[in-house]
This record gives sequence, structure tokens and C-alpha cells, in this order.
Amino acid sequence: MLSIIGYSVGLGNIWRFPYLCQQNGGGAFLIPFGVMLVLEGIPLFLIELGMGQKMRLGALGVWNNVHPWLGGLGVASATVTFFVALYYNVIITWCIYYLFSSINYPLPWAECPKLNNTELPECEKASETAYFWYRTTLDISPSMDDSGGLKWWIVLCLFIAWVSVFFIVMKGIQSSGKVEKLYNPNVWLDAATQVFYSFGLAFGSLIAFGSYNPPKNNCVRDVILVSFCNALTAIYASLVVFAILGFKAMLSFDKCLAHNKELLDAMDPDKAKLIPEEMKHLIMGLEPVRANNLGFEVCDLSKNLDQAAEGTGLAFIVFAQAIVELPMSPFWSILFFTMLLSLGIGSQIGILEGMLCTIFDIDFFKRISKPYLTGEWEFDFFQNYFTLSKFAFASSSSKISGFSVSGVVCIVCFFMGLIFCTGAGQYWLGLFDSFAGTIGLVMIALLETIAVVFIYGHEKFTNDIYEMTGYRPGLYWQVTWRVIGPTIMTVILLSSIIAKIVQTPTYMAWDKDKGITVEMEYPGWVLGIALAIVLASVLPIIAIFLLRRFQILKFDVDIHQGAIRRIETTASTKEMIGDVDEDYDSNEDEDEEDDIACRLGVPGGKGPMGQNRGPGGPKGFKMEVMEF
Repeated sequence: MLSIIGYSVGLGNIWRFPYLCQQNGGGAFLIPFGVMLVLEGIPLFLIELGMGQKMRLGALGVWNNVHPWLGGLGVASATVTFFVALYYNVIITWCIYYLFSSINYPLPWAECPKLNNTELPECEKASETAYFWYRTTLDISPSMDDSGGLKWWIVLCLFIAWVSVFFIVMKGIQSSGKVEKLYNPNVWLDAATQVFYSFGLAFGSLIAFGSYNPPKNNCVRDVILVSFCNALTAIYASLVVFAILGFKAMLSFDKCLAHNKELLDAMDPDKAKLIPEEMKHLIMGLEPVRANNLGFEVCDLSKNLDQAAEGTGLAFIVFAQAIVELPMSPFWSILFFTMLLSLGIGSQIGILEGMLCTIFDIDFFKRISKPYLTGEWEFDFFQNYFTLSKFAFASSSSKISGFSVSGVVCIVCFFMGLIFCTGAGQYWLGLFDSFAGTIGLVMIALLETIAVVFIYGHEKFTNDIYEMTGYRPGLYWQVTWRVIGPTIMTVILLSSIIAKIVQTPTYMAWDKDKGITVEMEYPGWVLGIALAIVLASVLPIIAIFLLRRFQILKFDVDIHQGAIRRIETTASTKEMIGDVDEDYDSNEDEDEEDDIACRLGVPGGKGPMGQNRGPGGPKGFKMEVMEF
């Protein structure tokens, strides 16, 4: 359960949830979030965890087992996971950069840089923390049409992030507001996808984690505990973010007043004594051109609050501002960004686990031994065969390549992630966050619910939960699974698609002259890429259905071998599962292991007719033996 909490409670709670609240009406966003959590998130959470625990397979194996025509659900989940993993590691990259920057004293975002003893205009108009984020960290471009080239410091941090993720995957997990906004269907889509994003639903990862649980694990208890921990963490983080956001807006407001008082004092000392509201009316009464020529600014606390920080950089700007105000700020900065880094890596490992599980469930990879899959291998010179974890692989050569599927996935993700290291990187991250994990996730979640309730059978699934936990899901679960959940997801999906077609999607671009973000429309070619991202997460479902429906693609999956392969797919699972399945299928496995060990010529191995076993005993060749 702790592994699931580590996967679910992550950057989505501290980084994504607060900026979605700000974007969608502030406190009013808690209404759709709460509705989606209770009526959609928790029921689907139990479906995924329960199906994984019952079938002991990854996402691809589970949906193939429910019905061959549903195999595309596993592929679609892996596709969405791939897109999310691409940009999720960029958040970790930013954490690494801030962590390295925290070793300086004073902190580099504590004051504006100066040129000829004069503060840079961009920093003066924005704020110290906003300038450090947009200009120093991102060196952001004015729009998506201007890439701005690669930023080497971000590329380096991205490389460190992916290397860290690879070694943790290889070595194992234990190493590792406004009410009117509610009428906008995109707000409900954001709330639904935040629930999916926060819990990791529809990514396939929870199914994988469920497959590692003991067959009698109380998954209902896990679902309830993780759900409340997750929701409370997200809400608590948002309260902290918005408290600091208000403080930051007040600082900007006071700075604006001080600037105007200096100008008024030079022009008319009596008017410099006006209260802020009177000063605001005085300046607004001037002609805009004249006010601008005189250097006056309109000081508006509400406007400052809206423009204090927004979008994907909200958490970085806000928390950086809070840290600056603390004594021994570098110390607290190191602690905070180390915490963010830990949360991010924990969730990223879970995200990759869902994608790698799907890869390992593909028939082609059954022929490839574990060293090629995970990169972890060691050679036993005395036995002349490779011993990996609880597996043994015979080999006639003295060398084996360290090439691994996990390594290839990380390398591919690194190079594709370079698009986020350009001057327009934040805009691209916003695009992926808006399109990769929204419509696709809702559609996958809807089809998963339909698959379990109406194809696998809600009564059968209810009995499965009862057999595993001793608890029979009652009225709440039955109503949400069979009626409310599918209905809500269908309405949200259709209305959101219509809204995205009718309303031109926009993004917030940084205007260095004004020191604020301004709304801009996505270029046509970027919308084409966004459409491709959405289709990539949906088309596998349709394609595999058609291929298998008309028997163009044959279905041939050995479910038992899939279960064995899932248990020991990666080194990251071996400590989690321990000997969970040792008794689960020990009778069948012992005969199979004895037979194969005998064929490999292991001394003392017992063949199918009962020949002697090797000195390694019954645990010498656990689960599976593969030949080269």
C-alpha cells in the first residue's frame, strides 16, 4: 500500500492541482474535484487495483483476458503513460535545477539582477521569483513559434533526471473560486483528469501494482486509505500555495504603491499622502498615454493576485517566494526541492512501471531474457550460466549485452523530451498536459468501467472482491460502477470534445516588456500536433478491436506464463512481492522447473520422471528458466 501511496501522492498534488484550481475558479474547483473523486475516482481505483490483484497481470494481460477485442485498452494506457512520462520528468528536471541553485547564498531569486547598478526592467515589472523562473531558469520565448533553441542547463538536468530514473527502475523500488466557471465543461474535464492524474488511474500502473499484491490482500481498504491521503494532500498543498500567493500579491501591491508615491512626491507632495484607493482613482483618471509617460502604474490588489503566478510554473514561483522570506533560506530551499524531487521520482517510477508492464506483456518480449529487459545481470563464472534474481539463464558465451528495454525507453524519452528544453519548453509542456492526459484518459477510464461491469460482469467482479477481501461491495460501489460513473464520464467526454472544437485552445505566453503572462492562441500547426497526441491514445483501442474482430490479428496469449512473467518482470518488483506466489502455483511450477533444470544439465536436477534434483533445492530455479 505504501508503494501505491508513493505513486499516487506526488507532484500532481503539489504542482498540478494548485494551478488547476487557480485556472478554474479557485475554491469553486473543489466542487467538481470532490464530485469526480467520490463518483468516479474511488470506484475506478478499486476496479483497477482489484482486477490487477485478481488476474496478477499487467494492463495488457488483464484486458486481453477480459476479452481479446479489448487488448487496445492496454496499448492506449501505455501510450498515454508514455506522453505523460515525457513531460513529468521535466518537472523533476526543474526541481533539480532549483536544487542546484539553492546552494548559493543569497538565493539567486532573492533579488533582481542589476546592470550598471540599475535593476533590469523585466525583473522590476515582474518580481524576483518570476524573473528567475521565466528568464533565468527557462529563458522563455515570447511564443510557441519561436523555439529559442536548446538551453544547455535544462538539457543537463533532464539527462540527470532520466539517468536517475533508469537506475532506480533497474535496481528496484526500494532504492527509489469562481462559481460561474462550473458551467464550463473544460472545468469538469480538468477535475476528472486531475483525479485520474492524481491517483494514476487509466495509466495501467495501478493494475500492475495490484498484480504484486498477495491474492488475499484487502484492496478495498487500500483504495479508501490512499484516496483520502491523496485528496487531503492535494487540498492542503493548495491552501499553502494560495496563502503564499496572496502574500506575494500583497508584496507586489506595496511595491507598486511605493513606486507611485515616489513619483507623486516629486510632482505634488500633498497628493503623495493619498490613501491607496484615492491614488488608484487619481491615476486611472489620467489619460493612459500621459500616465504611461509619467511612469505611473495602476495598483490593483485583485489584478496582482491574478497575475502573481499562474500555469505550470505556479508552484515554483510561489514556493520560491516563501522560501526567500525564511531565515537560512538556502537550507530550507534544499529541503523543499529535495522533497519535490523525491515525490516526482516516486511517481515517475510508478508511471514507467505501467508502460514497461505493457511492453513486457507483448508476445515478442517473451523471447528476451530479463537482462535484456531491465539491464540488471551478473555472471557466475563457476556455474557457466547467468544468475539473475531468482532466475537462471543458460549461456554458451562468456558475455552478455547490458542492453535493456528499460534503458531504451529512458533514452527515447530523453531525446523526445528535448523539446521541453527549448525556450518554448513550458508552452509545449502545457500543451502535453492539456491534451495527452485529458480526453484520452477519460475515454480509457470509461471503456475500462464498461469492460469490467458489462463484459467481465459486475457480479463476477463483486464476487472476486469478496473472495479476496471478505468484503462484498455494496450499494455505493454498484451504483457508481453501473450507472453514475459511466454516465458522468460519457457526458464529460462528449461536452469537452464539443467545447474544444468550438473554443480555440489558448496558452499563456510570457511578455517580458510587461512582466506578465498574456493569453495567446495556439498556432494551427501546433493544434495539428495536439490532435495527433489525442488520436495516438485513442486509435490503438479502435485498431486492435478491428484487427481482432475481423481476425486480421490472431490472439494467442498464455495467461499463466503472462502471470509468471509479470511477477518477475523487473528487478523493481522482486522485493515487493517476495514469495507471494510461492504457494499460489507451487505444484505446477515445481514440475516445470525440475524438467527444465534437468534439460539444462544442472547437477542433480530432477527430470519429468523424478530424476535427482540439483543441490540448489526446490528454490534453485524459481518461476522460469529460459534458454538462449
